[in-house]
Amino acid sequence: NARSVRGALTTEMWEAMNAAWPELKRYDGRAMDRTALNDFLYRVKEACLRFDGSAYRTMLRNDVYFFSRIGVYLERADNTARILDVKYHVLLPETVSVGGGLDYFQWASILRSVSALTAYRWVYRQSLKPWLIADLLVLNEQMPRSLASCYENLSAFLDELSIAYGRQGAAQRTARSIRTRLQNASISDIFQKKGLHEFLSEFIADNGRLGAAIAEQYLT
Repeated sequence: NARSVRGALTTEMWEAMNAAWPELKRYDGRAMDRTALNDFLYRVKEACLRFDGSAYRTMLRNDVYFFSRIGVYLERADNTARILDVKYHVLLPETVSVGGGLDYFQWASILRSVSALTAYRWVYRQSLKPWLIADLLVLNEQMPRSLASCYENLSAFLDELSIAYGRQGAAQRTARSIRTRLQNASISDIFQKKGLHEFLSEFIADNGRLGAAIAEQYLT
């Protein structure tokens, strides 16, 4: 895939990808124990950070950069929503109590997976609580992986595209609508009126519709 867009990648981005490829290729996914899996995922995160940092520091701020960041934030929002939803409905066995040791460990693991454990402790300064974790990962615009932060950036980069191409369309309107809903939401309303699972399912569907609107507006 990188070769097909080689002309859009800076030297530093290309080198970051070339360094990651042989390092990750040596892992055999069919014979990977838990230790090897943890190491593999750590290497993936490192490679992504190197590539993303290279893009941020070296790309021209033109439409290629805007599209690349839009892709980042669309996927990041989708991943954050799915990770949070999986924990809330799948991971904790029925025989294990909410708030117990396993529950606490799983919430801590979720926060680590999105590099948010330190941020949680800094913002809330108390033990892990599901509604506060949801608040951090859904509504807190200071948290880079939150849905609200992703849509703040998506709206901004889609506006940059509208300036570059001289017109706005359904993509900008959809992004603004979703961002406004996130800005006007409160975590208590999400839990009490709709339920977190329903809220996240609706968000994932809306996020997919935004991706389709972007593709139709700019790529067809």
